[in-house]
Amino acid sequence: MNAISSFFDILFPDLCKSCNRPINKGEKIICTSCRHKLPQTDYHLYKNNKIEKIFYGRSKIEFASSFLFFNKNSLTQNLIHKLKYKGHQEIGTLIGNWYGTKLKEESNLYFDFIVAVPLHRHKERKRGYNQVDTFGKSLAEIFEAEYSKNNLVRIYKSETQTKKSRFARWLNVKEIFDLNDHELFQNKRVLLIDDVVTTGATLDACCNELSKSTGVKISVVTMAITS
Repeated sequence: MNAISSFFDILFPDLCKSCNRPINKGEKIICTSCRHKLPQTDYHLYKNNKIEKIFYGRSKIEFASSFLFFNKNSLTQNLIHKLKYKGHQEIGTLIGNWYGTKLKEESNLYFDFIVAVPLHRHKERKRGYNQVDTFGKSLAEIFEAEYSKNNLVRIYKSETQTKKSRFARWLNVKEIFDLNDHELFQNKRVLLIDDVVTTGATLDACCNELSKSTGVKISVVTMAITS
């Protein structure tokens, strides 16, 4: 059986989800080289970092950070693309465990709830999953928080944000989120998460809805930020 397994490993090796090269025995999901090459922001170590500044004058947040820098045709883009469009949800688990551990060890943070930016139910049904679910569940486990799946909802589909201007993105997400139970997050610390932040329009719209819960304290973490 070992010989057969080795034969198939040669014919069909596991590939690194970031650089697409075969990974070595003992490596999982991404290779050791990519672990060192992925461009980490270290924003969690700095006040007034780039992602915090996105929310100045818009939403009141306690803390904001992103794990990786995102550029076109980059290792980070490969990871996010395979998570978002190719069904590799194990990437979300990897990033959640990796960044969650760093946040826990290097920042004085705790949360009661982890909340993902929701997809519209039709879009999630078509895709089969929300690409940040495994990321959020990993963070929830590390912070001993509850992963809240269905309280913050998207009430209608917005058009794709990809090719819109900065101003158009803000208009496109206006008032598209709703909170089913305002009391659930009362006086709680909520961590809002997403995959990639560009203008922050979607996150800001979510923060506006979450802030309707009395006494809620909101923080924001994303897997990546466009640089």
